Amino acid sequence: MVTSMRTYLDHRLDEQMRLTQLTASDDVRSYGQVTKSPQGWYSVVYSLSGDQVTKRAGEIPHDIQELDAVALKSRNEDYYETVYLRGDGKFRARGCLVAPDLVLVSAAPVGDADSTVTQLITVEVIAFLAALITLVVGGQAVLRRGLRPLSDIADTAHHITSHDLTDSARLPVRDDSRGGGVEITELRTAFNTMLEHIDSSLAARAMAEQRLRRFIADASHELRTPLTSLRGYADLFRYAAANEPAERERHLEKLRSEAARMSVLLDDLLLLARLDSAESEPPLRLEEVDMAVVVEAAADAFRTAHPGNPVTVDADTALLRADPTRLRQVLDNLLTNIAVHTPAGTSVVLAVSNSASEVIVRVTDSGLGIPREDQTKIFDRFYRVDDSRTRQRGGSGLGLAVVQSLVHAHGGSIELTSVPGNTTFTIRLPRRIL
Repeated sequence: MVTSMRTYLDHRLDEQMRLTQLTASDDVRSYGQVTKSPQGWYSVVYSLSGDQVTKRAGEIPHDIQELDAVALKSRNEDYYETVYLRGDGKFRARGCLVAPDLVLVSAAPVGDADSTVTQLITVEVIAFLAALITLVVGGQAVLRRGLRPLSDIADTAHHITSHDLTDSARLPVRDDSRGGGVEITELRTAFNTMLEHIDSSLAARAMAEQRLRRFIADASHELRTPLTSLRGYADLFRYAAANEPAERERHLEKLRSEAARMSVLLDDLLLLARLDSAESEPPLRLEEVDMAVVVEAAADAFRTAHPGNPVTVDADTALLRADPTRLRQVLDNLLTNIAVHTPAGTSVVLAVSNSASEVIVRVTDSGLGIPREDQTKIFDRFYRVDDSRTRQRGGSGLGLAVVQSLVHAHGGSIELTSVPGNTTFTIRLPRRIL
């Protein structure tokens, strides 16, 4: 812009000098000198003689040598040059031939043009600085506002690091800020999704730790009972051996009974632990199984052990890949549960049906039913229903937990429906392990 302005001002001054010399040329031809010049200008008339010029008239500056050189260069054509006259400053000089032997040289000061250019430069510098300051300040404000959501996310992260997650199943904070554009919104969504995932993991960990603590406490309690009994019967056996030999066999039988009870409990605990630790590859021996055969065998064993309970079997042929030993254990546990928790003479119905994708086994009894408040917890480990059902002997509370774990290990599901007079466990098993 400065260069353009300088060029424009020089061109304008050159044009003014040309027009002024056109008027002054008439004076020179008529009077031999310039009668009138603009204020501050120098106008000098030279006579030409070969390569020599001689001053004839005009306003002559102190430093005339620069104008003499311009006059010599103007013999053939109009000539422009910016010169510096000592004592006067910078001038724009123009020489032109006004007659065959006369040259007119005019010099106009360029101070006004220089002043204008200087002012323009000053204005440009001030405008640039103002624009730069405005840009910096405004940019900082816009940048700070745009990065505020990131600061909020960082504050949320710092808040999380200062929170004790040892006993917490949920993070206490979320980033609920707004604004920031599409990218910041995506980052905020991803951040909150990550927090939700961490929440889920913390909740799962807390539940697992709670189940583990409860399991250890219940297992310790269950094992303490037979161990205490074993120690008591051992003391009695030692006393009987010394004082009452006839009682030794009875006490020895009690020892065997308690040892067998503890063995069953430990077997169930070991099985559950194996099933829990091998969820991706359950410890099953799979083969082609006819579920009707397994049900018939379990029913025969139940009839033999509990002849007072009528058993009805309605089983269609149902082939699937499964572990027959574990399926038999499922049915034995359910039937034992019926024998323990229902009155004598309670009828039992075992039914097997199948579809294209699954085998359905239903175990139904006509006992007193399971209270509604207990039905959601019936498969929990070590959980026992109150004595609202007639009990002949106590159990460990692991039977139905083992049933559920074995059914899940086969890729199936088990459901309970119970009302007074009708309790049904429905087992659904896929024909092939999922």
